Amino acid sequence: MIGEPPSTNGTHADAGSSRLRADHVRLAYDEHVVVQELDLAIPDGQITVIVGPNACGKSTLLRALARLLKPSSGEVILDGELIHRLPTKEVARRLGLLPQTPIAPQGILVVDLVARGRTPHQRLFQQWSDEDERAVRAALAATNAVDLADRPVDELSGGQRQRVWIAMALAQETGLLLLDEPTTFLDIAHQVEILDLVDRLNHEEGRTVVLVLHDLNLACRYAHNLVAMVDGRIHGVGAPGEIITTETVEEVFGLPCVVVPDPLSGTPLIVPHDTRASTSRNPTEAESA
Repeated sequence: MIGEPPSTNGTHADAGSSRLRADHVRLAYDEHVVVQELDLAIPDGQITVIVGPNACGKSTLLRALARLLKPSSGEVILDGELIHRLPTKEVARRLGLLPQTPIAPQGILVVDLVARGRTPHQRLFQQWSDEDERAVRAALAATNAVDLADRPVDELSGGQRQRVWIAMALAQETGLLLLDEPTTFLDIAHQVEILDLVDRLNHEEGRTVVLVLHDLNLACRYAHNLVAMVDGRIHGVGAPGEIITTETVEEVFGLPCVVVPDPLSGTPLIVPHDTRASTSRNPTEAESA
């Protein structure tokens, strides 16, 4: 729940183990290099949140981890194998992805969209199975979307749609979930709703989750493992309390601030400096001060 740091009970694997990692990865679009010689191991059974300023390479890195973008050099490793040598369906059985701006077919019902998460498990001429039905119902229940099952996705609120997209990823029944900015365009109540859901999936089911988030305070509150990026490189990796300092926030985001303990969770809380006092004073006042 909000106000509590992420759980670290026995369901979480040792932080040293990693099913998914990037080794010396360089990522580019045509000749434009976005990520440079990057190494990153995703701790199993934890929530990892990637943060950084716009255009620093966060979403590009997530695309590479999900096999949507092939590195120009280096490798992404999934379960000890080169991810780009694995069949697409095999990757989808191991790893679920929610892209930044998913688009649902017009008029599709929630239950039909969630059912698409079972596609990686389908075989040629195989009919819909009891196992598929169970997985879809379980995914709807986990996301509190059972009551939405027969509604068109087009009619849902932003928070409801995000829950349904996450349900589709859950229906894949993978132990790894990659979510690219799942709270974008949502108000604060819906942001918390989505992140509480992610925390519950991690805490109760032991799922490894990788998130890209913009809100640094929410990232600190929900992450076990924080990855701070700037200019296509990793500035720091570790627990939020180890990574987030006034110096780091200014170096990564260019934001003068103070960092204090969150009064509810105890995690770092970033408070930007108030520049209004200096900017509202006229030059004469500033010189005499």
